[in-house]
Amino acid sequence: MSSGNGSGAADEDADSHTLVEAVREALSVEMARDDDVVVFGEDVAENGGVFRATEGLLDRFGPDRVIDTPLAEAGIVGTAVGMAAYGLRPVPEIQFSGFLYPAFDQLVSHAARFRTRSRGRLTCPMVVRAPYGGGIRAPEHHAESKEAFYVHEAGLKVVVPSTPADAKGLLLASIRDPDPVVFLEPKLIYRAFRGAVPDGDDAIPLGEAAVRREGTDVSVFCWGAMTRPTLEAAENLAVEGVDAEVVDLRTLSPLDRAAIVDSFEKTGRAVVVHEAPKTGGLGGEIAATIGEEALLYQEAPVVRVTGYDVPYPQYALEDYYLPSVTRVEEGIREAIEY
Repeated sequence: MSSGNGSGAADEDADSHTLVEAVREALSVEMARDDDVVVFGEDVAENGGVFRATEGLLDRFGPDRVIDTPLAEAGIVGTAVGMAAYGLRPVPEIQFSGFLYPAFDQLVSHAARFRTRSRGRLTCPMVVRAPYGGGIRAPEHHAESKEAFYVHEAGLKVVVPSTPADAKGLLLASIRDPDPVVFLEPKLIYRAFRGAVPDGDDAIPLGEAAVRREGTDVSVFCWGAMTRPTLEAAENLAVEGVDAEVVDLRTLSPLDRAAIVDSFEKTGRAVVVHEAPKTGGLGGEIAATIGEEALLYQEAPVVRVTGYDVPYPQYALEDYYLPSVTRVEEGIREAIEY
C-alpha cells in the first residue's frame, strides 16, 4: 500500500497531464523502450482512437506497430492472444468496455489459461485497454461497469486508475507484466482534471492500493472515477468532525487485501463505493475480506454505495444511478452513526 498519488517522483520532475494524455504517454514510452509492443484496434491508427488515446502513435511508430482493425472484438483479442504466445506484447484497444463481451471467450478460455495450460512454459503478456464506466451521456453498451466479470477469472489481472500519474505508471507495469491484464480507463475523468505525471518510465507495481486521504473514523474503499466524489465527500464531512480514510484500490486483481485490513483495523468501520451494480460487485468481496480477516475490529456493518441492480439507464436517469457526493456522504454517516 502506498500513500498520496502514487507518482513515485517529486513534483519538479513531473509534467501536468490529463488521464487520457497519461495513457498516451505510457504507450509512447513503452513502444520506444520495447519493439515488441504493438498497439491495434478499431480506429486507433489514422484517427487515434475514439477518445484520441493513441493519437500520434502511428506517425511515430509506423503502420506495422499501430494498426487499424475491423470491427470484430473477438478477432482483436484473439489476435492479441496469438501475438503474445509468439513473443510480442500486444496492447489492443476496445472502443468501450461494453463492447468487450464478444471477446469474453478469448479472455477467459485462452488468455487467462495460458500459464496453467502450458504448466508455466508459456505466458500471455497482453493488455486489453478499454474506456469504462458512465457519466458521459453515451448510448447503450457504452457506460456499464462490469469489472467483477474479469476479477472473477483466475489468470486475469484487472487495473482501474484514478489519476493521470497512476494511469501512466500502472499501464507501464501492465504492459511489462507476463500475464494478461484488463486495463479499464474511467472515461468520465479522461479530461476532467490535470495532474502531475513523472517523466521517464517509472512503473507503479500492480496489486498495491493507495491511501488518498488518511483518517481514523471510517475506511472508504473506491477506485476509478469514484475516487474523486469519495474524496470530496470525505472533505465535506471533515467539517462535521468525521475523519474518513480514503483508500483507492487501483488494482482489483490482485486485490490488496493487506491494505484493506490495515485500514479497517485502524477505523473499525467501512464504506465501499463503486458504480457497478450492488449484487455481485466488488463491494461484497471487500466486505467478506473484512469479515474473514478483521472481524474482531468491526464496529458497524460494511456500507455499500453503488449502482443499482438494473440495466444501466439512459441519459435522463444517469445522474441518479451513479454514486454522487451526497450518496457517499450518506453512506459514511450510516457507518459512523451505527
